[in-house]
Amino acid sequence: MLGQIGPDCAYRLYRASHMNDPIDAAALRAGAELPDPLLTLAGHRIVRASQWPQRRREIMDLMLPLAYGRIAPAPAATRLIQLHAAVVQRLAGARLLSCRVEPLGMAPFMLRLYLPAGDGPFPVIISGDGCWQNASDAILGAMLGRGFAFAQFNRVEIAPDPGGANNGLAIAQPAPQVRTLAAWAWAFHRVVDALSTLDWIDRQAIAVVGHSRGGKAALLAGATDERIALTSANNSGAGGAGCFRQLGPGAETLGDLMQAYAYWFDPQLQCYVGREHELPFDQHFLKALIAPRALLTTEALDDLWANPQGSWQTHRAARCVFELMGAVQQQAIVFRPGGHAHNAADWTALLDFADTVLRGQPSRKSGESPPFAGLPPPARWMRAERN
Repeated sequence: MLGQIGPDCAYRLYRASHMNDPIDAAALRAGAELPDPLLTLAGHRIVRASQWPQRRREIMDLMLPLAYGRIAPAPAATRLIQLHAAVVQRLAGARLLSCRVEPLGMAPFMLRLYLPAGDGPFPVIISGDGCWQNASDAILGAMLGRGFAFAQFNRVEIAPDPGGANNGLAIAQPAPQVRTLAAWAWAFHRVVDALSTLDWIDRQAIAVVGHSRGGKAALLAGATDERIALTSANNSGAGGAGCFRQLGPGAETLGDLMQAYAYWFDPQLQCYVGREHELPFDQHFLKALIAPRALLTTEALDDLWANPQGSWQTHRAARCVFELMGAVQQQAIVFRPGGHAHNAADWTALLDFADTVLRGQPSRKSGESPPFAGLPPPARWMRAERN
């Protein structure tokens, strides 16, 4: 499968950047152990799936205000206005609809919707990365050819990047400030509103995806909207799928993040720079919020700034929640060689996983070992793993 590499190659890449680092439990320095997502604030560890919704709400109330700030409430209604329709001959006659998403009382934004031939309903993949990278014809052709619709908006229409003192959700009336990632996640939710009104779209098969900062936004959107059946974050790094406590070589720290992009997050997060071990969560909590729905993380082994090693650790630490919910097959992580990009291998990994979790097709997963097989578990509370 494109986007996945053999264990020997991956492990060599890993060891090349860790020539002087012993792979043993000492790698978990004091304070770096990840907190248990199944341990409640009252100190009780939940053991039944029926207990998860209450713990999920507890995590949301704890993590989201501190890290991302408030997500604006949904408007009373969201309309989807079709502005133009065209047949795209170079994409085997697929339809392209140019639309305007109109949340009631708030500024509208544009959406491009590609539909395969036929009547549907189609599973749909939503991206907010239209501000910097429109999906290539090859990627669009692969999606449409497999029967997926594709919807893309420009997230900076909702909140600018870089942001300023008044950065936040573009609205028609004054309202409390919404930080940038929360505004972008809110926009994903409004696209879900809009697409859910269309008979062409399968409302039970909605996926969101993003790259880099767009991956952070997609992950936050999927964690906070249970209508999203599949969430995919590509090379999303710190504040996304990465880990604040456990950093691979060359990884972006919380201090780096807050110095350059503080406007993405709630100001309270700044207080934990240099005190990451005191955070009452790490990014595996955000991943856990998605369970039992599907989660795919795609990572590039040479993209050290995005901390692929830390993403592997948060993947492992979130697994206990997917296990509790009987949804182990709904969580996946795929590594590839190469750098910071959203390339064909990443999209292929997404389409393969989406075929399985959204359409019930046989898994194309190769069963290869992960590239960080020698790394100790991210916490002592974890039981023996099945890699």
